[in-house]
Amino acid sequence: MSLLESSIQTFSRPADRRVFVPFAALVAVMAAIVVGIAVGPVYIGPGTVLKALFGTASATTEIIVEDIRLPRVLVGAMVGANLAMSGAILQGVTRNPLADPHVFGISSGAGAIAVAGIIFFPEVPFYQVQMVSFFGGLAAGGLAYAMAWRGGVSPARLALAGIAVTSMLTAVISAMLVTSQLSAQIGLRWLIGGLLGRNWEDFWLLLPYFVGGSAVAMAMARQLNVIALGDEVATSLGQHVERTRLALTAIAALLASSAVSVAGLIGFVGLIIPHWGRLLLGNDYRFLIPTSALFGACLLIFADTAARTAFDPRELPVGVLTAVLGGPVFVYLVRRRA
Repeated sequence: MSLLESSIQTFSRPADRRVFVPFAALVAVMAAIVVGIAVGPVYIGPGTVLKALFGTASATTEIIVEDIRLPRVLVGAMVGANLAMSGAILQGVTRNPLADPHVFGISSGAGAIAVAGIIFFPEVPFYQVQMVSFFGGLAAGGLAYAMAWRGGVSPARLALAGIAVTSMLTAVISAMLVTSQLSAQIGLRWLIGGLLGRNWEDFWLLLPYFVGGSAVAMAMARQLNVIALGDEVATSLGQHVERTRLALTAIAALLASSAVSVAGLIGFVGLIIPHWGRLLLGNDYRFLIPTSALFGACLLIFADTAARTAFDPRELPVGVLTAVLGGPVFVYLVRRRA
């Protein structure tokens, strides 16, 4: 019996699990942050990490911890949390367990704008490309929603429109990369997704979207519970279905676009993490959204730590590892639904 199964049986009542699981996830995130800071070409023990954070370690150690590893770990945590919350919201809005920011074209929209900026405007600072790509993700999500509109938006049409937008934008990205001779390698690396070189500038760029998006998502969790029951039930309970669905889709797009604008196209986090939360806590989004955020943060920190240390001195883009983890889970979900 695994440790996870043993813990679930110990906390068999849903009320117990809703306390234990988020607490355990929070502890895991804190552990992941410490490991992420400690592990690297130069190992720094947990005690020394704390000394560096309080300004009592050597100058070299403080530079490594405060200027290099800590901002990267914190950016990874917010990227993972944003993608996981976005996936949970989209799966609830569409009642589709295979929905995630990639399926809705949000990630591709941000990616297309970023690749265009890198290739056609190489003189533009990268942080400006990141900011513009954020709006590309929002625009792609809006386009999918508009394409699905027919006096209202059904979950099935929204999912199909998202797939169509993703396909179109993927083709545009491929065309730009194939026809460009300048910086295509940089664009390709960004499309895979990674946290190499992420710093405090990226942290402050992402923080407002993480805090604001999380707060609104939590505030609308009860409405998402009603929407997930189906349009007829939601309407009978007094829910304004279209307005609520549009607001939730916009929040999901904001969370995912901000993550993609900083870290590139990191796949499968938004798909697999909400299912881990449902396995432990059920479908109540008041608990699923915050727990998904913690799981997403934990997963991406550990995955990024492994990606930058497993093949040292070379670094693997973290998007490769999430794809390796998410691929089998995706196949399992498809076979389970078939």
